[in-house]
Amino acid sequence: MLTLYSYWRSSAAYRVRIALNLKGIAYRQVPVHLVREGGEQHGDAYRALNPQGLVPLLVDEENGGVRIAQSLAILEYLEEIFPVPAILPGEPAQRAAIRALALHIACEVHALDNLRVLQYLGRELGVSEEGRSAWYRHWVAQGLAAVEQDLVAYGETFSLGKRPGYLEACLVPQVYNARRFDCDLDAYPRILALTARCEALEAFRQAAPDAQPDAQ
Repeated sequence: MLTLYSYWRSSAAYRVRIALNLKGIAYRQVPVHLVREGGEQHGDAYRALNPQGLVPLLVDEENGGVRIAQSLAILEYLEEIFPVPAILPGEPAQRAAIRALALHIACEVHALDNLRVLQYLGRELGVSEEGRSAWYRHWVAQGLAAVEQDLVAYGETFSLGKRPGYLEACLVPQVYNARRFDCDLDAYPRILALTARCEALEAFRQAAPDAQPDAQ
């Protein structure tokens, strides 16, 4: 049994939910509210499980209770432990290209715009809501512009041809967040088309934030 510590609006947890669904892996969710009472991720009980104080956290009970933090590390673990169906292509250069795009989304876009960064800008540095929104939109625009160019390689298909995988698990949550913050996405037709193809699939619908048991 796999246990996923998650928060419905966490795009990092959203990535893992998509990957689990694409692989058809059963799991249970334990919600960790990132906002209520200062954030449950900062509490002693959760810190004892994950000293990073972040979601997601995956616990593999059947494999000695191993705990894995960081969404991309979890995706890699799932690919190694449950290799079929694969979420990465078989050819090394293709795998590297997809990992590079995923890391770009997770480390160059999301890392600058996540909840704790926005909270720090507001609470500690006194940046206005308008200023935080401008910050968010700047980094999203810069990041998605690069992704849009790289998607040329996949044409009108998924990253694995007839089906989505690792790349889409990272991209769709970032687009969800961009929409939440009213980012202008008109300049990214390839991203929007790929996202629409994914959102029509059951694995993505079940992983969507509003479909989660802790959605508010």
